[in-house]
Amino acid sequence: MKKFEFDITITAPTQKDAMEKMQALNTIGKHLTLSELQALAETVSSPNAFAIAKQKLGL
Repeated sequence: MKKFEFDITITAPTQKDAMEKMQALNTIGKHLTLSELQALAETVSSPNAFAIAKQKLGL
């Protein structure tokens, strides 16, 4: 698969936290398809669905 680079901004209290967030996002991106990522984004954008997902994940 081709690799693409982007300049993005991560909001976090420290640079270390921002780096860890980016690493987590990269890991998620490697393991999910485009449609799965889109479904995850929709879930996160819905307060009710997001609350349920977090509860099921124990977060």
